[in-house]
Amino acid sequence: MGKVIINSDDFGYSRGVNYGIIDAYREGILTSTTIMANMPGFEHGVKLKKEFPDLGVGVHLTLTCGKPILNNVTTLIDENHAFKKLAFYEQPFQIDLDELYQEWNAQIQKVFRAGIIPTHLDSHHHTHTFGQNQEVVIALAKKYDLPVRGNFERKAEVRHVANFERFFDDVGVEDPKKRQISQSLDSYLAELMERLKEEETTEIMCHTAYIDQMLYEGSGFVFPRINQVEFLIHSEFAKSVRQDKTIELVNYGVI
Repeated sequence: MGKVIINSDDFGYSRGVNYGIIDAYREGILTSTTIMANMPGFEHGVKLKKEFPDLGVGVHLTLTCGKPILNNVTTLIDENHAFKKLAFYEQPFQIDLDELYQEWNAQIQKVFRAGIIPTHLDSHHHTHTFGQNQEVVIALAKKYDLPVRGNFERKAEVRHVANFERFFDDVGVEDPKKRQISQSLDSYLAELMERLKEEETTEIMCHTAYIDQMLYEGSGFVFPRINQVEFLIHSEFAKSVRQDKTIELVNYGVI
């Protein structure tokens, strides 16, 4: 039987994002999410988590969105005291790894203090996979005994799922020319369904949300998120996953 984790990133980004994630969990096949400890919707997300205790919640380690929790992380911020943008990390970069460790550790600690026992670690914009940042996430995973999203070179050093599916966002993209996959959506979903049955453990990464002003103004990936909420609740794929006896929907607590 294939154990399948369907994880929506960005919990805590904003109220609209939070509500989209909760609806995809409450009414659909979403099983897991990861929370951004430094974003304005954090406290709202914590409140919602307490209403749905079986929702798996990990930590979405953040380095490229919003402002840091700590004040003494000068190599991580720009002139506005906000995190440097993703473009900084898309080229050769240098940051103080101790500052990164302290900031990401503070984000994890904030989640614990809020009463959430995290199920796993991943990161916004996959920054835990960049260069020496991998050393930091490995150290934190070992410190807290947590699995890590396994889309990086050194995943063998931590617990992770056997299969990571990163292209599921395409189910929300209406224009085929803007999708990451080269095949038809029907073909992609049929192949994915077979892999879910064959692999021992799989994480499907997605981004569900309702659009509010903060998401609309702050993110370059907006409208497909609404479609993903609907897809995880009402699609034939969602119905098939629910009904298939060889697929077990779980969260990272089993990894």
